[in-house]
Amino acid sequence: MTTLYGYFRSSAAYRVRIALNLKGLDYDQVPINLVNGEQRGGDHLARNPQGMVPSLVLDDGSVVNQSLAICEYLDEVYPEPALLPADALARAQVRALAQLVACEVHPLNNLRVLKYLVGELGVDEGAKLAWYRHWIAEGFTAMEATLSTDPSSGDFCHGDTPTLADICLVPQVYNAERFECDLSAYPTLQRIAAHCRTLPAFQKAAPEAQPDAS
Repeated sequence: MTTLYGYFRSSAAYRVRIALNLKGLDYDQVPINLVNGEQRGGDHLARNPQGMVPSLVLDDGSVVNQSLAICEYLDEVYPEPALLPADALARAQVRALAQLVACEVHPLNNLRVLKYLVGELGVDEGAKLAWYRHWIAEGFTAMEATLSTDPSSGDFCHGDTPTLADICLVPQVYNAERFECDLSAYPTLQRIAAHCRTLPAFQKAAPEAQPDAS
């Protein structure tokens, strides 16, 4: 059985859960509590030397780390339903949207960065929230401008089936809501995320539906 090591509120693990669910794959989950520091334990560091989640352990014991790499691995091994369009240009555009979230917004706002701001740099709660909301606004403004003018946008970020871009968008919207970001300037992102959340694959992947939810 494939095993996903993750944390219920990790947006990176959230992405992988969506991908696994869209593919209709069975998997076990092993929670790694990021707040308690379990990611720095020896067993997990042997699995993921970065001390991060998610890690996907395959039936033969092989490990795949990094959420986008895991999602693309799943798409290559289980090609239906596809998470990337068939056309090369469309694939690049979907990857660009996914990377806007996963490589530009999320790394600045993940738990270890927020803990460093508070614990090492002495940033207060108000400044931490301002930091978080600033980078959400930077990324979402660009994404809204792209999707609201792109004729290939449909019910989802690209067309009428979910892709890697939606897999990245929905967890980031969840986080933005959790930190009470003002999302009124992003009607296209809100519309797409709301539609995604009507699908069982996204509902099953939601943080509140996970075994370690608290």
